[in-house]
Formats: sequence, structure tokens, C-alpha cells
Amino acid sequence: MKVLHLSTYDIHGGAARATYRLHQGLQRIGVHSQMLVKEKFSDDAAVFAPKMKLFQGIARAKTTLDVLPLKFYRQRDDSTSFSPQWLLDRVISKVTQIQPDIINLHWLGSGFTQIETLAKLKRPLVWTLHDMWAFTGGCHYSGDCDRYIASCGSCPRLNSKQDWDLSRWIWRRKAKAWKNLDLTIVAPSAWLAQCASSSSLFNSLRIERIPNGLDTQIYKPIQQQVARELLGLPLDKKLILFGSLKATSEKRKGFYLLQPALQNLSQAGWVDKLEVMILGTSQPENPPEIGFKTHYLGTLNDDISIAIAYSAADTFVLPSTQDNLPNMIVEAIACGTPCVAFNIGGIPDIIEHQKNGYLVQSFDITDLVKGIIWVLENDERYQSLSFHAREKAEQEFSLEIQAKRYYDLFNEILSVH
Repeated sequence: MKVLHLSTYDIHGGAARATYRLHQGLQRIGVHSQMLVKEKFSDDAAVFAPKMKLFQGIARAKTTLDVLPLKFYRQRDDSTSFSPQWLLDRVISKVTQIQPDIINLHWLGSGFTQIETLAKLKRPLVWTLHDMWAFTGGCHYSGDCDRYIASCGSCPRLNSKQDWDLSRWIWRRKAKAWKNLDLTIVAPSAWLAQCASSSSLFNSLRIERIPNGLDTQIYKPIQQQVARELLGLPLDKKLILFGSLKATSEKRKGFYLLQPALQNLSQAGWVDKLEVMILGTSQPENPPEIGFKTHYLGTLNDDISIAIAYSAADTFVLPSTQDNLPNMIVEAIACGTPCVAFNIGGIPDIIEHQKNGYLVQSFDITDLVKGIIWVLENDERYQSLSFHAREKAEQEFSLEIQAKRYYDLFNEILSVH
């Protein structure tokens, strides 16, 4: 079996990291797995990307060029990505050279593939959803909008009042191009599976749920004192970790909700007991006031450093307002670090309330403060939360489990072709 993953990047960003892990997991169980990407960040010989400087420059330029149609919507909401995917690509010629048996689609944004390309691949397709883009009129997360259930248009992300706007044009292109695709959908979370099944584009397709996996021998508990010494962090404080690729700037990741929660926590008597770690961004020129001493860890690119950061923390807090199956929560629980997050999206698939973490009532800052305190205030309870966090990762999110489920699915699909 020869599997080809199509992904904009290999190890850059959460979706890419999840894709690359699956690629590695399949290789471990003997599957011939390769990746075709727009930009390559690893040194993996089984990952293919443009080699000539000219084509590398074109690939990078596509990120800017793809969003040009958005310039017509000056009042648009830029708090989430929006991908028209209208630029021509060279994917078909590359796929023809590689000759895979089956193609696993992943995150295809930033101008990597034109919408119309997918129908020309002439292979069975499995699409692993990392967000909502595949079945919307362009947005990667729809917020409160459910217009993807019909045919998009009057898009709130574009701040458009016109039915025939860019989102409707993109939706119509998808509907036309993908009408007869040999396509199976994989959703990592129950929430995303439900969204896909209710969408006008995918409601007649087979939809499977396979959670993302990770290497539980790399993401594992490390003695907290050792982890803190390696990172130069205090040994006598409780530490909260928060992070994402755009930790403090992407609205969907919820820093604007965490900030007042931390300020309230500071005023509640925790100011001398607690400090904060932020992963994914360096210290800005004007750091936001959160009420606690803050350690900015920057972007850590290797798995071992990231695992050390989770192990150094007492709790990981991710106040996302909409999310699929956040890698960071899966990584944190694998390191035995209990998590606090809103009860939204795919997060309830990972956090079992008051068993391995705390599920916060959606967007309730008071309950967010309560959840952080509940996790930290009792040492005996904390040990139980940490144990069950690690147990959950081993039982449901190991790379071996994920790879075997994909292997079985690929085999089943190929057996009828």
C-alpha cells in the first residue's frame, strides 16, 4: 500500500504536526507513506516539496496571492483564516510521478491546491479534517455562523450582506468540482464529525472519527523539578502554561478571556503562589498585563523541548472559543499535565470533567478561574488528575492506535477498487 499525504506544510503548525505524526505512525507499521507539501521544514526524505529556488519562491508567494480576493471586503473579520484556493498548482504532475494507491488530504490552505484539483487526482481520497474549511465557503472556523449547512453567502466573516459573495462563489466551486469525488471523510473529533455531516457538501459522504495520535514515548511525564531546571523556571511556584502558534494574537485561541481570568486569580490571593508560562510567542515590546510574572518560552520546534515545557507546568489552560481536537491538550495530558479548557468543539473528547482536568462552562471567566483553582489547590486530587490524564493519552491518543485505524480504513477502501 502506497499512501500519499497532501498537506501545505509538514511540521509547521498544529495541523501539519498532526499530519506528520500520522505519516510517521504509518511508516512504523510498515506502510509506504509519503508527503507532498508546499513548504518543507523537516529533513525527511519521504516529504516532497519544490526544490528549485524559483518554485520555492512561487510557493511562498501563493500565501499572499491566495487572499487577494479578500481585499474587496474591507470590513471583513480577520480573526480566523479564510482561504479562496483559486491559484493554479502543480500537484497533479507530482502525484502522477509518485503513483500512490490512495491519497490522504489534510490542511490545504495558503494557496497549496486549487479547489478544482482534487477531482483530477484520479485516486481514492481520504480527507482528514483539521478545521472546517473543507465544507465552508472559505473560513477555517465559522464562529456562530451555520450557513455552510445551506450554501454560504451573506458571510459574517466577510461582513457581507450579499447572498452572492465570495463565500457563495467558493461554496459553488466546491459543490461543482467535488460532485462525484471518491471521498471518505475522517474527523478527529465528534464535534467536527457532526459539523461535517450537517454540511451541504459532505452530508451524503461516509464520515469516520479517528482522533489524532502522538508518540507517547516522547510525550510522557518528566520529573517536574528537572523540567523546570532545564527551562530556568522557579521551583517554588505553581505554574500555568498557555500557548498556541499565535498565542496572544489569534482571537479564537481566547487570550482575551484568559487575561481577565488571570487578573481575577491574582486578586484572589494567588499572586505570590503562581507564575505563568506562554508557549508559542516571544515576549512582546508591550507585554499584556495579566497580574502574574510571565515567562515567554518562544516557539519550541522539537518534541522533546515541548514535552519538557508541559512537564514543567502544573496545569495547561487553553481557552479556545472554537477548536477541533487541540494538539496541545493531547500533548499536555500525555505528559501528565491536567488541562483546563472550555466545554466546546472537540475538547470534551480529551478532557473528562474533574477526572483528568476541568471543563469550563463556555466563555464563563468566573468558572475559568474556579477551574484553575480546583486543579491546583489540592495535592492529592492533583495526583489523581495527573494519573488519569496520562492514562487517557495512552488508551486513546497513541500513535499506534491512530495508525492502525487509518491502515484498516485505507485497506477497506482499496479492497473495493
